[in-house]
Amino acid sequence: MKPIQIQPIGYVKNNLGRRRYNEWRETDSEIIISGQYQDALYRLDEYSHIEVLFYLHEMNRPFMTRIHPTGNSEYPEMGAFATRTPNRPSKIALTTCRLVGIDGNVLRVKGLDGFDGSPVLDIKPYTKKTLSEVRTPDWLNDLNS
Repeated sequence: MKPIQIQPIGYVKNNLGRRRYNEWRETDSEIIISGQYQDALYRLDEYSHIEVLFYLHEMNRPFMTRIHPTGNSEYPEMGAFATRTPNRPSKIALTTCRLVGIDGNVLRVKGLDGFDGSPVLDIKPYTKKTLSEVRTPDWLNDLNS
């Protein structure tokens, strides 16, 4: 395969790091967008949530094809693509988070699980996606409760 080159459109600014990773749901972050893309944010504030694609710049563990979710052996072994682990071969992450506000080229968000300095690759508005039959494994219901 031919390599892909992607240029970040901005970066994450917050106090989230490896030691505070479990606090991401309550973490307030800023996404600093490069000035050349500021006009692309026009009317994004009409949405309550956005999807953020970012690069896992601090992920330095070798990719493992099978894991226990959250590293907990009480959960069943799963293929990495059957989980939301940050242990990805491409180091690309996707998170849906609340858009709190926009000030110029700075997006204020809540619930972004990117570390401080994570390069942001793209932003999309979250739209209501009506999926009538979503199936998830039982262990995931336990993890999210």
